[in-house]
Amino acid sequence: MNLPIFLQDTIKSPPAEHKTMKKASILSIAITTVFYLLCGCMGYAAFGDDAPGNLLTGFGFFDPYWLLDIANAAIVIHLVGAYQVYCQPLFAFVEKWSAKKWSKSNFVTAEHDIPIPFVGVYQLNVFRVVWRTIFVILTTIIAMLLPFFNDVVGLLGALGFWPLTVYFPIEMYIKQKQIGRWTKQWIGLEMLSAACLFVSIGAAVGSIAGVVLDLKTYKPFKTIY
Repeated sequence: MNLPIFLQDTIKSPPAEHKTMKKASILSIAITTVFYLLCGCMGYAAFGDDAPGNLLTGFGFFDPYWLLDIANAAIVIHLVGAYQVYCQPLFAFVEKWSAKKWSKSNFVTAEHDIPIPFVGVYQLNVFRVVWRTIFVILTTIIAMLLPFFNDVVGLLGALGFWPLTVYFPIEMYIKQKQIGRWTKQWIGLEMLSAACLFVSIGAAVGSIAGVVLDLKTYKPFKTIY
């Protein structure tokens, strides 16, 4: 996915787009890191192993309600955007493959013009509507069947953190900057990558242990925080 590139193309210049994008990336990553560390470290320091997955409602307190509403709204906004970003490449791949596979099928390839007042004409593809609807329904049901939200998210995050966030960016940086092997910079970057790998392994082991414990009290369609 080239979302950062698309965003960079919409930035006005001067200054140069890549300079503005670099500042925005550094600022956003720094803010996100600070918030995550505050929640994780302070929550564990205060409550230890009894720290709930949801610090706002994990203790049974729902006051002030406005704070919870803001938090829930932020989650919805975040997940709706993230869902689109992650699913669009899959949608495009399936629809492109289907169009080649069943090129003579009107159900797959036909575009129907739907006039919308004050907007214009919208081209509707029946296959696109049906398959995307089924996909969303299935993913929603699967998500509802997973009651241990925090452990599952932790496991997925652990599996994706090191390769996508650390390993590939570091290797691409080394390749782009042509950093020689066994130089101080190369050793430092590889040590950082190795340290993050161990963190990911530890997080994955902890999440798996949590899932195993949660399975003992598993109830379908009931979220356990």
